[in-house]
Amino acid sequence: MKQYLELLKYILKNGKEKHNRTGVDTISTFGYQTSYDISEYFPLLTTKKVYFKGVVAELLWFIRGDTNIKYLVDNDCNIWNDWPFEVYRKSLEYQNETIKEFALKIKSSNEFAKKWGNLGPVYGKQWRNFNGVDQLMNVIKEIKNNPDSRRLIVSSWNPTEVKQMALPPCHSLFQFYVQDGELSCELYQRSADAFLGVPFNIASYSLLTYIVAAYTGLKPGKFVHTFGDLHIYCNHLDQVHEQLKRTPKKLPKLVIKRLPKNIEDLQIEDFEIIDYDPDPIIKAKVAV
Repeated sequence: MKQYLELLKYILKNGKEKHNRTGVDTISTFGYQTSYDISEYFPLLTTKKVYFKGVVAELLWFIRGDTNIKYLVDNDCNIWNDWPFEVYRKSLEYQNETIKEFALKIKSSNEFAKKWGNLGPVYGKQWRNFNGVDQLMNVIKEIKNNPDSRRLIVSSWNPTEVKQMALPPCHSLFQFYVQDGELSCELYQRSADAFLGVPFNIASYSLLTYIVAAYTGLKPGKFVHTFGDLHIYCNHLDQVHEQLKRTPKKLPKLVIKRLPKNIEDLQIEDFEIIDYDPDPIIKAKVAV
């Protein structure tokens, strides 16, 4: 994963300070690309621990077309909690709960989760029902029937529904490519938090490529990551410098232990990471 460390160095060298909607300034660059060979190893960052169960939970949540955080919270994945919590915090029902107490209410009450856990028509909605089109299943069918197609695309950016989303899609479009029995994926990410988000995104779309390859009789090939606004938040700079002191280790391997007939029936337990030996986690605060 030297590519990832080089990405951080590139931002530090070439980026300019920029304001944004969160109120936390960034060191920002525009236009960058990395590529990872995922045919033998899985690109899970080793210079800090990445929460793989959270990666799997979020991806399966997308695949199922879900847009409520309850499934994530029930599976100890709290990466989306900040956005609905901010909405709840501004409501008349807010009773000075912490975000952890908010998550506990989501977990323990279906009624509370239904009212306060929805994020609007985010990724899963667009993947499975983009104005009535099931993009994910369509692209899987097309890979099987017409693998040389240049239209193997899924878009999460739906202009008619962006304003209804808690957070407009950062990873906004991905495309598959088939060659020599291998399936590759390229993601275009309009906005990328290099320290917190990008390691998660690399793992997520590589995992998606493994899954779609398994359902189409192919092997995983490459994951290509293309960025628009690629940035480091100014309150993450100490963490970035800490990470750059570390040396990448051998990458782990991914095993899919079970492949149910329907992709929606995949479970977190169906995936196993082997020989993952990362350096300790480096914590940082997400900008909402």
